[in-house]
Amino acid sequence: MTHLVRFTPAQDIRRMQSEIDRLFGNLFAASRPEDPEAETAVWAPRVDLVETPDAYLIHADLPGITRDDVNVNYHDGVLSISGERTAQNLAEGDSCVRLERSFGRFYRSFSLPKTVDDKKISGAFADGVLTVRVPKAEESKPRRIEIA
Repeated sequence: MTHLVRFTPAQDIRRMQSEIDRLFGNLFAASRPEDPEAETAVWAPRVDLVETPDAYLIHADLPGITRDDVNVNYHDGVLSISGERTAQNLAEGDSCVRLERSFGRFYRSFSLPKTVDDKKISGAFADGVLTVRVPKAEESKPRRIEIA
């Protein structure tokens, strides 16, 4: 008996990312499957996560997307980045030889540690890169203790 298995690359990628997050301690979890936005996403932007002494920085590559097409939300310890990139229309008579860029809805989410100051999260968008700055709470920063 032959079984057909539906090919779902977005779900496969999310499943693999969840396994990687579980393996490395889940400091920044990938997408949350229970989120309806994650279910409709076709692709996920590549990101760099950087920790500085004062904040976490999330740099997301979003070429061809404007600031108005990106949504950044924070709710219950989860920061999410979503939006949509539309496909370019081909001129009449043109045909596509190769298509490697992803189009459609995108989504990424990150579980943030409880030691962040969620009231001061900020974002900037320049040259196709979204940078979200998540400051650490003052009480979570290391400090030197003077010995008397």
